Amino acid sequence: MAYIGLISDTHGHFDDKLRKFLDPVDVVWHAGDFGTGEVAQEIAAFKPLVGVYGNCDGYDVRSFHSGVECFEQDGMGVLMTHIGGYPGHYDLRALRLIEMVRPQIFVCGHSHILKVVYDKHYDMMVLNPGACGVEGFHLVRTALRFRIEDGKLKDMEVGEWPKFTKS
Repeated sequence: MAYIGLISDTHGHFDDKLRKFLDPVDVVWHAGDFGTGEVAQEIAAFKPLVGVYGNCDGYDVRSFHSGVECFEQDGMGVLMTHIGGYPGHYDLRALRLIEMVRPQIFVCGHSHILKVVYDKHYDMMVLNPGACGVEGFHLVRTALRFRIEDGKLKDMEVGEWPKFTKS
């Protein structure tokens, strides 16, 4: 059994609220746009990290993370890329990967919109944790955490924080 924290679009921001939400998880999955190599290293020092680079990431991130990750986690095939889309509206590159890999979980970021949806055509869960950073058009910062046990997703939780807080 694995306890997963799923984040995306940190854009250089990894604060105590996010750390507290991710503290109980075993591993962090990051669906791209770390923002800086320093933030990627900070997250990797905090928890084991599986991540992909995003369209806003420079070579400092791309030298350590690929654009696509395909792996198995506790009996479930996982495909992760930054720009992915959602059922009926997949990015063409992501769609080719989905058709080739046939994962049980497809993870993406980029949209800054939290979305958890089952795609019955491809028989997979699509997970986009939204954005947990403070850059972008979103008004609420979001992240996910969940368990994978016996080849099933369980105990999905959403973390939400205001994008802007008063000092």
